[in-house]
Amino acid sequence: MTTASTPPTNRQPKPVVLLRPVPGRTVIHEMWAGTKLIVVFGLGVFLTFYPGWVPIGAVGLMVAVAIWLARIPRGTLPTVPKWLWLLLILGGVTAAFAGGSPDIALGSMQFGLGGLLNFLRITVLSIVLLALGAMVSWTTNVSEFAPAVATLGRPLRRLRVPIEDWAVALALALRAFPMLIDEFRVLYAARKLRPRPVLTSRRAKRKRWSAEMVDLLAAAITVALRRGDEMGDAIAARGGTGQISAAPSTPKTRDWVTLAIVVVVSAIALVLELTILGTSAAS
Repeated sequence: MTTASTPPTNRQPKPVVLLRPVPGRTVIHEMWAGTKLIVVFGLGVFLTFYPGWVPIGAVGLMVAVAIWLARIPRGTLPTVPKWLWLLLILGGVTAAFAGGSPDIALGSMQFGLGGLLNFLRITVLSIVLLALGAMVSWTTNVSEFAPAVATLGRPLRRLRVPIEDWAVALALALRAFPMLIDEFRVLYAARKLRPRPVLTSRRAKRKRWSAEMVDLLAAAITVALRRGDEMGDAIAARGGTGQISAAPSTPKTRDWVTLAIVVVVSAIALVLELTILGTSAAS
């Protein structure tokens, strides 16, 4: 008795999904958007001045806890392309030739791991920062950014800085970004479905490529203008741009607790980096 074998299914790569919150009502989702912006900015500056293993590990731990609290599913992560893994391997091998301490001895030969460790540290730092930004994107509605920016920039009004206009411009850019990405994907898919003529000479191929690029750019500009016109009509029907940043937006108790935890963890990591663990790692 034979059974029919099912053909293997090719898994489609998962695209990068940004500026679209994952559904949920967790403590991370309900946190004030201004708190998330302050945390991202503060931790980014912290890692810029102290990019050691201890601060990176502390920030990575906080990001992992936030992912667990927000209940972000594994399917949200995009598919890493193969060429990126090849670039990472090539970069690691190239950085390993730089040498440096610490050294390891293999028989009569010594190899320095300083360059490879620096490359790994920079790679992990990039991953942590990307995860930190993705957490804000996956747990915050786009409409919450403009009121939060207007509230955070309230002291700048004394300097006659148009903070409300900046908040509205940021909100409109964040709203339009996902829509334009979807439109560009549709345009690119439609371009791939068009029949291509058989061209033999390189000159004809270059002319065909330039003509397709002009057509694609013209279509993209037309789509962007159409989307902008539709968004303008929708904003005008809802009371104008002033309503975008006029929503009440203030921090609550959980926001102050979150900021306190971030400051305490960062301070502990900085002390450990500058005293015990940082000194032992350098030696």
